[in-house]
Amino acid sequence: MTAPTIGSLRVNGATLHYEVRGQGPLLLLIPGGTGGASSFDNIADDLAAEYTVATYDPRGMSRSTLDDPEAEQRVSEHADDAFRILELLSPGEPARVFGASSGGIVAVHLLTAHPEHVACVVAHEPPLVEVLPDASEHRVLIARVKETFRTQGLMPAMAVFAAGLKKDSDTTEPEAKIKLPPQAAARAEQTMANLPYFVGRIVPSFMSYAPDIQRLEAHVDRLVLACGEDSRGELPYRPAAFLAERLGTELQHFPGGHTGLTTHPAEFGELLLKALRA
Repeated sequence: MTAPTIGSLRVNGATLHYEVRGQGPLLLLIPGGTGGASSFDNIADDLAAEYTVATYDPRGMSRSTLDDPEAEQRVSEHADDAFRILELLSPGEPARVFGASSGGIVAVHLLTAHPEHVACVVAHEPPLVEVLPDASEHRVLIARVKETFRTQGLMPAMAVFAAGLKKDSDTTEPEAKIKLPPQAAARAEQTMANLPYFVGRIVPSFMSYAPDIQRLEAHVDRLVLACGEDSRGELPYRPAAFLAERLGTELQHFPGGHTGLTTHPAEFGELLLKALRA
Protein backbone atom coordinates (compact mmCIF):
# COMPACT_ATOMS: atom_id res chain seq x y z
CA MET A 1 0.00 0.00 0.00
CA THR A 2 1.26 3.47 -0.92
CA ALA A 3 1.97 5.71 2.05
CA PRO A 4 -0.34 8.74 1.86
CA THR A 5 0.54 12.36 2.47
CA ILE A 6 -1.00 13.28 5.81
CA GLY A 7 -2.38 16.67 6.76
CA SER A 8 -4.66 18.43 9.21
CA LEU A 9 -7.30 21.04 8.47
CA ARG A 10 -8.79 23.48 10.94
CA VAL A 11 -12.58 23.80 10.51
CA ASN A 12 -15.38 25.26 12.62
CA GLY A 13 -15.21 23.51 15.99
CA ALA A 14 -12.82 20.75 14.98
CA THR A 15 -9.47 19.75 13.50
CA LEU A 16 -9.68 17.19 10.70
CA HIS A 17 -7.10 14.52 9.93
CA TYR A 18 -6.90 13.83 6.19
CA GLU A 19 -4.77 11.73 3.84
CA VAL A 20 -3.99 12.15 0.13
CA ARG A 21 -2.52 9.75 -2.43
CA GLY A 22 -2.32 9.50 -6.21
CA GLN A 23 -2.72 12.13 -8.90
CA GLY A 24 -5.40 13.33 -11.27
CA PRO A 25 -8.86 14.82 -10.55
CA LEU A 26 -9.82 14.87 -6.88
CA LEU A 27 -11.88 12.00 -5.47
CA LEU A 28 -13.04 12.54 -1.89
CA LEU A 29 -14.01 9.41 0.05
CA ILE A 30 -16.36 10.02 3.00
CA PRO A 31 -16.48 7.12 5.48
CA GLY A 32 -19.59 5.95 7.25
CA GLY A 33 -20.34 4.41 10.64
CA THR A 34 -17.34 4.34 12.93
CA GLY A 35 -14.92 4.35 10.02
CA GLY A 36 -12.21 6.88 9.27
CA ALA A 37 -9.65 7.38 6.54
CA SER A 38 -8.27 3.87 7.11
CA SER A 39 -11.59 2.26 6.15
CA PHE A 40 -10.64 2.92 2.52
CA ASP A 41 -7.14 1.43 2.74
CA ASN A 42 -8.14 -1.64 0.71
CA ILE A 43 -9.30 0.36 -2.33
CA ALA A 44 -7.47 3.70 -2.10
CA ASP A 45 -4.37 2.61 -4.05
CA ASP A 46 -6.42 1.24 -6.96
CA LEU A 47 -8.46 4.44 -7.10
CA ALA A 48 -5.28 6.52 -6.88
CA ALA A 49 -4.16 5.12 -10.24
CA GLU A 50 -6.73 7.48 -11.81
CA TYR A 51 -7.50 10.07 -9.13
CA THR A 52 -6.02 12.16 -6.39
CA VAL A 53 -7.71 10.29 -3.56
CA ALA A 54 -8.48 12.15 -0.34
CA THR A 55 -9.74 10.35 2.75
CA TYR A 56 -10.33 11.69 6.24
CA ASP A 57 -11.60 10.97 9.73
CA PRO A 58 -14.95 12.72 10.24
CA ARG A 59 -15.06 15.22 13.10
CA GLY A 60 -15.11 13.45 16.46
CA MET A 61 -13.82 10.16 14.99
CA SER A 62 -10.35 8.73 15.49
CA ARG A 63 -7.77 11.47 14.81
CA SER A 64 -10.21 14.32 14.01
CA THR A 65 -10.78 16.07 17.29
CA LEU A 66 -13.66 18.26 18.47
CA ASP A 67 -13.06 21.52 20.34
CA ASP A 68 -16.10 20.60 22.45
CA PRO A 69 -16.37 16.81 22.89
CA GLU A 70 -20.04 17.19 23.85
CA ALA A 71 -21.02 19.27 20.81
CA GLU A 72 -24.17 18.28 18.96
CA GLN A 73 -23.46 16.81 15.54
CA ARG A 74 -25.26 17.99 12.39
CA VAL A 75 -25.20 16.69 8.84
CA SER A 76 -24.79 20.23 7.49
CA GLU A 77 -21.64 20.79 9.52
CA HIS A 78 -20.13 17.46 8.50
CA ALA A 79 -20.90 18.35 4.87
CA ASP A 80 -19.22 21.72 5.36
CA ASP A 81 -16.12 19.84 6.57
CA ALA A 82 -16.12 17.88 3.30
CA PHE A 83 -16.57 21.13 1.37
CA ARG A 84 -13.54 22.67 3.15
CA ILE A 85 -11.44 19.70 2.05
CA LEU A 86 -12.62 20.18 -1.54
CA GLU A 87 -11.73 23.88 -1.34
CA LEU A 88 -8.28 23.01 -0.03
CA LEU A 89 -7.39 20.22 -2.44
CA SER A 90 -9.34 21.11 -5.59
CA PRO A 91 -10.09 24.83 -5.48
CA GLY A 92 -10.52 25.31 -9.22
CA GLU A 93 -12.17 22.07 -10.35
CA PRO A 94 -15.32 20.20 -9.22
CA ALA A 95 -14.47 16.97 -7.44
CA ARG A 96 -15.87 13.46 -7.43
CA VAL A 97 -17.24 12.27 -4.10
CA PHE A 98 -18.06 8.84 -2.68
CA GLY A 99 -19.90 8.41 0.60
CA ALA A 100 -20.77 5.18 2.41
CA SER A 101 -23.70 4.86 4.84
CA SER A 102 -23.73 7.96 7.07
CA GLY A 103 -20.96 9.29 4.82
CA GLY A 104 -23.43 8.92 1.97
CA ILE A 105 -25.81 11.23 3.81
CA VAL A 106 -22.99 13.79 4.06
CA ALA A 107 -22.25 13.39 0.33
CA VAL A 108 -25.91 13.92 -0.60
CA HIS A 109 -26.09 17.10 1.47
CA LEU A 110 -22.80 18.29 -0.03
CA LEU A 111 -24.28 17.93 -3.52
CA THR A 112 -27.34 20.01 -2.65
CA ALA A 113 -25.38 22.64 -0.69
CA HIS A 114 -22.36 23.07 -3.01
CA PRO A 115 -23.26 21.64 -6.43
CA GLU A 116 -20.77 23.88 -8.20
CA HIS A 117 -17.93 22.08 -6.41
CA VAL A 118 -19.16 18.54 -7.09
CA ALA A 119 -18.80 16.74 -10.44
CA CYS A 120 -20.35 13.47 -9.28
CA VAL A 121 -21.59 11.88 -6.06
CA VAL A 122 -21.82 8.13 -5.50
CA ALA A 123 -23.82 7.43 -2.34
CA HIS A 124 -23.82 3.83 -1.10
CA GLU A 125 -26.81 2.99 1.11
CA PRO A 126 -27.24 6.38 2.79
CA PRO A 127 -29.82 5.69 5.55
CA LEU A 128 -32.05 8.62 4.61
CA VAL A 129 -35.03 7.07 6.37
CA GLU A 130 -36.98 10.35 6.42
CA VAL A 131 -37.73 9.93 2.69
CA LEU A 132 -39.59 6.65 3.29
CA PRO A 133 -43.39 6.42 3.53
CA ASP A 134 -43.02 4.68 6.92
CA ALA A 135 -40.55 7.24 8.31
CA SER A 136 -42.52 7.55 11.54
CA GLU A 137 -41.69 3.94 12.43
CA HIS A 138 -38.00 4.64 12.05
CA ARG A 139 -38.25 7.71 14.25
CA VAL A 140 -39.50 5.36 16.96
CA LEU A 141 -36.47 3.11 16.36
CA ILE A 142 -34.06 6.03 16.64
CA ALA A 143 -35.72 7.18 19.86
CA ARG A 144 -35.45 3.66 21.28
CA VAL A 145 -31.75 3.47 20.40
CA LYS A 146 -31.14 6.84 22.04
CA GLU A 147 -33.05 5.95 25.20
CA THR A 148 -31.47 2.50 25.47
CA PHE A 149 -28.02 4.04 25.14
CA ARG A 150 -28.85 6.53 27.89
CA THR A 151 -30.34 4.02 30.33
CA GLN A 152 -28.60 0.71 29.56
CA GLY A 153 -25.39 1.54 27.74
CA LEU A 154 -23.65 0.88 24.46
CA MET A 155 -24.13 -2.80 23.64
CA PRO A 156 -27.88 -2.95 24.45
CA ALA A 157 -28.34 0.14 22.26
CA MET A 158 -26.37 -1.52 19.46
CA ALA A 159 -28.59 -4.60 19.75
CA VAL A 160 -31.72 -2.46 19.34
CA PHE A 161 -30.15 -0.63 16.40
CA ALA A 162 -29.01 -3.81 14.63
CA ALA A 163 -32.43 -5.44 15.04
CA GLY A 164 -34.08 -2.40 13.47
CA LEU A 165 -31.85 -2.60 10.39
CA LYS A 166 -32.77 -6.19 9.50
CA LYS A 167 -35.32 -7.33 6.97
CA ASP A 168 -38.83 -7.46 8.43
CA SER A 169 -38.94 -11.23 7.90
CA ASP A 170 -35.40 -11.90 9.07
CA THR A 171 -35.60 -13.56 12.48
CA THR A 172 -32.70 -15.96 12.03
CA GLU A 173 -29.03 -15.58 12.79
CA PRO A 174 -26.63 -15.22 9.83
CA GLU A 175 -25.55 -18.59 8.43
CA ALA A 176 -21.86 -17.80 8.72
CA LYS A 177 -19.67 -14.87 9.54
CA ILE A 178 -17.64 -13.46 6.68
CA LYS A 179 -13.91 -13.58 7.27
CA LEU A 180 -12.66 -10.01 7.11
CA PRO A 181 -9.38 -8.96 5.48
CA PRO A 182 -6.50 -8.58 7.99
CA GLN A 183 -6.54 -4.78 7.67
CA ALA A 184 -10.24 -4.69 8.56
CA ALA A 185 -9.73 -6.94 11.57
CA ALA A 186 -6.90 -4.69 12.74
CA ARG A 187 -9.27 -1.71 12.72
CA ALA A 188 -11.65 -3.38 15.18
CA GLU A 189 -10.11 -1.64 18.19
CA GLN A 190 -10.56 1.80 16.65
CA THR A 191 -14.10 0.88 15.62
CA MET A 192 -14.99 0.06 19.21
CA ALA A 193 -13.42 3.29 20.43
CA ASN A 194 -15.61 5.32 18.03
CA LEU A 195 -18.80 3.38 18.72
CA PRO A 196 -20.18 5.40 21.68
CA TYR A 197 -19.83 8.64 19.70
CA PHE A 198 -21.46 7.07 16.67
CA VAL A 199 -24.43 5.61 18.55
CA GLY A 200 -24.91 8.58 20.86
CA ARG A 201 -24.33 11.48 18.46
CA ILE A 202 -24.27 10.42 14.81
CA VAL A 203 -27.17 7.95 14.61
CA PRO A 204 -29.86 10.20 16.17
CA SER A 205 -28.83 13.27 14.17
CA PHE A 206 -28.06 11.74 10.78
CA MET A 207 -31.05 9.40 10.64
CA SER A 208 -33.34 12.33 11.44
CA TYR A 209 -32.02 14.30 8.46
CA ALA A 210 -34.33 14.89 5.50
CA PRO A 211 -32.68 15.77 2.17
CA ASP A 212 -33.94 18.56 -0.06
CA ILE A 213 -35.64 16.48 -2.76
CA GLN A 214 -36.16 19.42 -5.11
CA ARG A 215 -32.48 20.30 -5.04
CA LEU A 216 -31.59 16.64 -5.60
CA GLU A 217 -33.91 16.58 -8.62
CA ALA A 218 -32.07 19.59 -10.01
CA HIS A 219 -28.73 17.77 -9.78
CA VAL A 220 -29.79 14.16 -10.38
CA ASP A 221 -27.45 13.98 -13.40
CA ARG A 222 -24.56 14.07 -10.90
CA LEU A 223 -25.98 11.59 -8.38
CA VAL A 224 -25.41 7.83 -8.38
CA LEU A 225 -27.42 5.90 -5.78
CA ALA A 226 -26.03 2.48 -4.92
CA CYS A 227 -26.92 -0.46 -2.69
CA GLY A 228 -25.45 -3.82 -1.75
CA GLU A 229 -26.58 -6.91 -3.65
CA ASP A 230 -27.11 -8.69 -0.34
CA SER A 231 -28.94 -5.81 1.37
CA ARG A 232 -32.29 -6.10 -0.40
CA GLY A 233 -35.14 -5.59 2.06
CA GLU A 234 -32.94 -4.22 4.83
CA LEU A 235 -33.51 -0.70 6.15
CA PRO A 236 -30.25 0.84 4.82
CA TYR A 237 -31.15 -0.39 1.31
CA ARG A 238 -34.63 1.08 1.15
CA PRO A 239 -33.99 4.88 1.09
CA ALA A 240 -31.59 4.72 -1.87
CA ALA A 241 -33.98 2.45 -3.77
CA PHE A 242 -36.90 4.75 -2.98
CA LEU A 243 -34.98 7.87 -4.02
CA ALA A 244 -33.74 6.28 -7.24
CA GLU A 245 -37.31 5.48 -8.26
CA ARG A 246 -38.59 8.90 -7.26
CA LEU A 247 -35.77 10.73 -9.07
CA GLY A 248 -36.03 8.51 -12.14
CA THR A 249 -32.44 7.29 -11.98
CA GLU A 250 -31.00 3.78 -12.09
CA LEU A 251 -30.14 2.14 -8.76
CA GLN A 252 -26.71 0.53 -8.96
CA HIS A 253 -25.78 -2.61 -7.04
CA PHE A 254 -22.39 -3.24 -5.47
CA PRO A 255 -21.10 -6.58 -4.14
CA GLY A 256 -21.90 -7.67 -0.59
CA GLY A 257 -24.24 -5.94 1.79
CA HIS A 258 -24.14 -2.68 3.71
CA THR A 259 -20.43 -3.23 4.47
CA GLY A 260 -19.49 -4.50 1.01
CA LEU A 261 -16.59 -2.03 0.93
CA THR A 262 -15.02 -4.05 3.76
CA THR A 263 -16.06 -7.57 2.77
CA HIS A 264 -15.53 -7.32 -1.02
CA PRO A 265 -12.98 -4.51 -1.47
CA ALA A 266 -11.56 -5.46 -4.88
CA GLU A 267 -14.93 -5.91 -6.59
CA PHE A 268 -16.34 -2.86 -4.80
CA GLY A 269 -13.45 -0.69 -5.98
CA GLU A 270 -13.85 -1.85 -9.58
CA LEU A 271 -17.55 -0.96 -9.64
CA LEU A 272 -16.89 2.38 -7.98
CA LEU A 273 -14.38 3.25 -10.72
CA LYS A 274 -16.97 2.34 -13.37
CA ALA A 275 -19.59 4.53 -11.68
CA LEU A 276 -17.18 7.46 -11.48
CA ARG A 277 -16.16 7.12 -15.13
CA ALA A 278 -19.79 7.06 -16.25
